[in-house]
Amino acid sequence: MGRRVLAVMAAMVVGLLGVAAVLLYASGADARAVAGQRPATVFVAQERVPAGTSAADAVAKGLMAPAKIAAKGVPAGALAKVDAANGKLVALTDIAQGDFVTASRFGTTPAGQKAIQVPDGQVAISVALSDPGRVGTFVTPGSRIVLYDTYGQDPNRVTRVLLDDALVIAVGSTSLTPSTAPPAGQSQGAAAGALVTVALPPATAAKLVHGIQTGTLYAGLRGTDTNSAPGQIVNNSTLFNK
Repeated sequence: MGRRVLAVMAAMVVGLLGVAAVLLYASGADARAVAGQRPATVFVAQERVPAGTSAADAVAKGLMAPAKIAAKGVPAGALAKVDAANGKLVALTDIAQGDFVTASRFGTTPAGQKAIQVPDGQVAISVALSDPGRVGTFVTPGSRIVLYDTYGQDPNRVTRVLLDDALVIAVGSTSLTPSTAPPAGQSQGAAAGALVTVALPPATAAKLVHGIQTGTLYAGLRGTDTNSAPGQIVNNSTLFNK
């Protein structure tokens, strides 16, 4: 009889311990859930933060600002404050608008500076042209040009307009939006070499790449309201036609 009573009492103790463990776990889970919902501060990029921008300048210019989000949504290493200790650190790469800003995005030396700024949604393609083929030194960053393509073999060689309006964003090492000021005595429009870089929509860029590989390109500087006759084909037999 005594053994039976002891077994019953032991079972009751084990059951009570199990209930206590469940209650403790549930209480801990509730505490963790509450902690995960508590607001935490993290900086968010309001606009693109260019590489080389200091954290302090990015805040001062409104490029990034603190935001309150649930603690469980804060990314690891999130930047929670900008102060004297980190304010002079600079963005190592561009930080896109809407990104959570982490402390690792800032350091002492940018990973690299963009030589040119490509318009959104476009592709930069460089073309090697002779001096006459780029209108001497008169094609400069910001110019709009026509690109002619001569292809084929005589007597079937033809010339026609490949691109009737292309924006030049760089000539040699001189760009439309330089990352540094030009050297003393050199103007922004100075041509440095015969490499002309244009910005184009992706589909048009593919046409230019094919033209570079298969023909000889020649550039013309566009005037206002120029009609470059994209459909015109010139060959040996039509060269002297009016």
